[in-house]
Parts: sequence; C-alpha cells; structure tokens
Amino acid sequence: MSRSLRRGSIAAIAAIAIASLSSCAAGNTPDTLQVKPDNAAATLGTNLRLNNIVVVTGDESSGEHNGPANVTVNIANTGSTPAELQSVTVGNGATAAFSDAAGAPLSTIVVPAGGAVAIGGEGNPSAKVASVGVQVGGFVPTSFTFKDGQKVDAQAGVSPNKGLYKGFGPTSAPAAVPTKGATTPAAPATPATTGAATPSGTASPGATQSAGAH
Repeated sequence: MSRSLRRGSIAAIAAIAIASLSSCAAGNTPDTLQVKPDNAAATLGTNLRLNNIVVVTGDESSGEHNGPANVTVNIANTGSTPAELQSVTVGNGATAAFSDAAGAPLSTIVVPAGGAVAIGGEGNPSAKVASVGVQVGGFVPTSFTFKDGQKVDAQAGVSPNKGLYKGFGPTSAPAAVPTKGATTPAAPATPATTGAATPSGTASPGATQSAGAH
C-alpha cells in the first residue's frame, strides 16, 4: 500500500471514530436518534404539544369495534396563558364528552400555562365517545379543537383495554340493584257483583271468595 493511501485510510478511520463519539455525547434520546414514538403526536402552534394519542376500546384484541371508546392523550402547554380543549372528535364525527376525575361533566379541559394535562386513566379527566366504529390495532382520524379556534388532526392508534392501556377503556354502567324488600304491587282484584247472574258453565270473577254467601 502506498504511503498516500495509508494516510487516507487512517484519516477515514479517525473521522468515523470522531462521529461515533459525537453521537454518544449527544445522548440516546428519541430526538437525537430521530426515533419516532409508536403512538401519534401532534404540535399546535408553538406552545401546544399532544403526545401519545390513543383511542382505547373494550377488551377485544382485534377486529371491528362498534361501541363506546375513550380518548387518551397528554397535552403540554409551554405558553404563558392557559389553553382550553373544547372538543375531541373521532372517526366520522363522533364527539367525546368531557368529565373530571370524579366523573362530573366538563364543558372544556383546561391545560395550565407552563403545565400539562393527562386525559384518560384513573385520577385524570376523561374524554369518552358514546359510540364509534374503529378497527382494533389500526388507526382512526382524531381531531382536537381548542377554545381559541385552533384545531389539530392526528391518526390515533386504536388499542384494546389491555396491557399498557388496561383501565383506560370504557366501563359499563353498573346494573340497577333492586331495593331490598321492594315488591311488585299485584293487579287489583275484580270485585264480585252482588246478585249478578252467571251464565251456565262460566265462573264469575270473585266466585271463590263469595261461595256459600247468602
């Protein structure tokens, strides 16, 4: 190998080593490695970031789901003023109803300035869709509209109420429990008519009670 080629090889090896060290110094975060998360994310303006957007169905593992579903998302607000989430729609316009951690209805969900709100899961506000048709394991268009008129769309993943999302899915309303000791009132008896003639071979109402009376 000639001296000039040898010098070129050494320089190339040194360049590779420097590049490797530089990437290690930058860290192994998703941003530096350009690794995108599995779940949908969206940015709205310069202040709002929506992460881990997922529509959670029932316990089925696959196939078509037609029924209630919950939307889970983490919304971060780096701005100096609060942001208000006004509506969430899934699929062909199915709108979610908001409620707080205790189940009380909410008209909007407020994301504080410089803070974040997790929607879905125990102890968090919720966004519940009464009925929607989705493919479990697939994706569904999901839109988020804020009170200032800003709107962002995302292709949310559809997950069953299992694994990481166990407890995030819709829950059935508890069945009504009969009140202890309650009885169903009986239909009122038809009173016997005094002296009424009864056709031959036909029992009149109340005949048993009035038998033998004179």
